[in-house]
Amino acid sequence: MKKTIDYSNQYVLTVDCKTAPGIVAGIASYLTERGGYIAELSQFDDKITDQFFLRTMFNITADSSHTFEDIRNGFDVLAEKHGIKWTMHEVSSPTKVLIMVSKFDHCLVDLLYRYNKGELNIDITAIVSNHQDLQSIVEREGFRFIYLPVTTETKAEQEAELLNIINETGTELVVLARYMQILSDNLCKHLHGRAINIHHSFLPGFKGAKPYHQAYERGVKLIGATAHYVTADLDEGPIIEQSVLQVSHAYYPDELVSLGRDTETKALASAVKLHSENRVLISGSKTIIFK
Repeated sequence: MKKTIDYSNQYVLTVDCKTAPGIVAGIASYLTERGGYIAELSQFDDKITDQFFLRTMFNITADSSHTFEDIRNGFDVLAEKHGIKWTMHEVSSPTKVLIMVSKFDHCLVDLLYRYNKGELNIDITAIVSNHQDLQSIVEREGFRFIYLPVTTETKAEQEAELLNIINETGTELVVLARYMQILSDNLCKHLHGRAINIHHSFLPGFKGAKPYHQAYERGVKLIGATAHYVTADLDEGPIIEQSVLQVSHAYYPDELVSLGRDTETKALASAVKLHSENRVLISGSKTIIFK
């Protein structure tokens, strides 16, 4: 049974705008004047791009006459004044996540375990695969399994069906948990900022097949995995999380593969958690992470 955490009366505001004086003061005043109590606030002023980023978590005091909807609907006035791109969410509304897999099960099993332990504030809408190898695991856990086999001839049709599933389920985030198919440029653009992939390498790193074997041949001293947003440029999307391990000449390829699985599960789970908690803001080809 999934463990639950009480997220009631917790709200998150994220802000992205050009650097200017008075932004933090304006936000703080706006919230406090409406009964908002700021419980957490992080900010970053990028001196190279002159871009300002902020994340704050707040509560609403019991004696406030304002609801969350009042506060969210009224924020537009302040946002227009400073040219702010913003989001405001109720923490009690978990992120709706669709997971995509192929034949490797370690990332999927780890996400399901963390979900059941209440570590991830998400709702799993479905699990989609281009193979049937993991169907029994998915259905044993009580989740909807959708088989969408992909060939060169059916790729466009199956991606259209995937979009239908995403829309039908209200999915907000797609997680590629070792899904071994390259998404089309069109699908990548449609899912911009809403799809996370786990790459079996500490990027930038060894490209192509058998990265751990390449690493062994080169005698690397560090292996890892990279979780990043999906873009049309393969494995070049904004990086969310990286997990690494020190190794030596004594590690053989099979041992590196085993250790690599651990780094993949850790990096992907961390990235999903950060995204679902609205701690990730995209800034061009990189991310701003408020941990």
